[in-house]
Amino acid sequence: MKKLSRQDREKDVLLGLIDLYVKQGKPIGSHTLQEEGFEHLSSATIRNYFARLEMEGYLKQHHTSGGRAPTDKGYRLYAEEELIKNISYKEEVAFLTNLLRKETKAIPLYLQEAAHALSELSGCAVFLTAPRFDQDFIIKIQLMQIDETRILCALLTDFGQVHTEIIQLTQKTSLKRLEEYFHYRLTGQGKSPLTGADESLAKNYYNEIVLRHFVSYSNMHAEDLYKTGFSKLLFYPEFHDPIILSNTLSLFENSKKIKPLLQTTFEKGEIQFWIGDDLREFIAHSISLITIPYRIGHNTVGVIAILGPDRISYGKLFSLLRTASHLISDTLTKSLYKFKLNYRQPKSKALEMGSEVLGLTHENRNG
Repeated sequence: MKKLSRQDREKDVLLGLIDLYVKQGKPIGSHTLQEEGFEHLSSATIRNYFARLEMEGYLKQHHTSGGRAPTDKGYRLYAEEELIKNISYKEEVAFLTNLLRKETKAIPLYLQEAAHALSELSGCAVFLTAPRFDQDFIIKIQLMQIDETRILCALLTDFGQVHTEIIQLTQKTSLKRLEEYFHYRLTGQGKSPLTGADESLAKNYYNEIVLRHFVSYSNMHAEDLYKTGFSKLLFYPEFHDPIILSNTLSLFENSKKIKPLLQTTFEKGEIQFWIGDDLREFIAHSISLITIPYRIGHNTVGVIAILGPDRISYGKLFSLLRTASHLISDTLTKSLYKFKLNYRQPKSKALEMGSEVLGLTHENRNG
C-alpha cells in the first residue's frame, strides 16, 4: 500500500474535520477527530496538521484552547472533492424519480412541485427559472371583494398557473354575475347572463383583466421564477440574525444580483457553486449557493438553484441537483413533444385597445 504524502494526510484530516463539522455544527478538536476514523494518527500529529491548515487559510480557531472550524476556503475544497466523488443518495434519488418522472401538460405546476420537493429534501431555499410556454390559456377567473372599490381577480390557466390582478370598481356590482359573465366569455358557451349597461361594464372589466395578463405574459424580459423553502433557512443558526436573513432573501428578489450567477451557469452548462466570500458583493458571509442548468432537448432553458448555509452536505445537494436536472430535462422534452407545446422568450407586441386578446382565451382558440 502506497504511503500517503504529508500533503495528502493533511488533506484527509481537513476533509474529515469538515465532514464532522457539517454533521455536528461545532468546532472539532484533535481528540474528537481521532475518535472518528483517525485512530492511526496521534493527537499531537493531528494538532500539527491543524496548525498548518490554519496557516494555509483552510481552518480557523475561535478560541486558543478550542477546536477548529472550516473557513470559506476550506468549504470550497470540501465541495470540490464532493463534486468529484459524485456519490448518489439512493433514497432521495428514488423519491425524486417517483415524483418527477411523468409527462404532463401542466408544466408550471410540475416545476413548482419539483422546487418544493428539492426544498424538502435539501432543507434549503430553492428557486427555479423557466421559459414561458405557449398555448397556456386562461380557463377560469375567480373574484374576491377587497373593499367597496376593489376586487381581487385570480386567473387560472390551462397549465396550472395562477395570476392575480386588482381591479378598481367604478360602481357597485354583483361579483357572482361578473364571474358568470367571465365564464361565458372564456368558454364561449351559452349566452351572456348580462345585458345593456351591465354587460358593457362587465366587458370593460373583462378586457382590462385579460389585457393586463397579456402584457405581463408578453414581457420580453420576463421569465417565470418559482421560489419556495424560505422558512427552511430559519432552522440554521446562521440565519437567526435578521440582517443576514434579509440580505440573503434579497438575492431572490434582485435580478441584477442573481443574473450574473445564472448566466455563468448557462454558459458553463454544469453545476456551479459559490461559498461565503464568493458572494460578498451580494449578501452576508456564511452562505452557499449551488446552481445547475436543465434543458429541453439540447437547449439550456432554465436553472435550478439551492441556497443555504455554508455548513451543508454538499455531496447530497450535488446528487439532488444532478438528479432533478436530469429528470426535469427528460420530462419537459417528452412533454413538449407529446402535447405539441412550444416554449419561448416572449417578444413585445403592439396591443390594439378594444380588440380581443389572441391566444389567451378560449373564444379565440377556435378562431
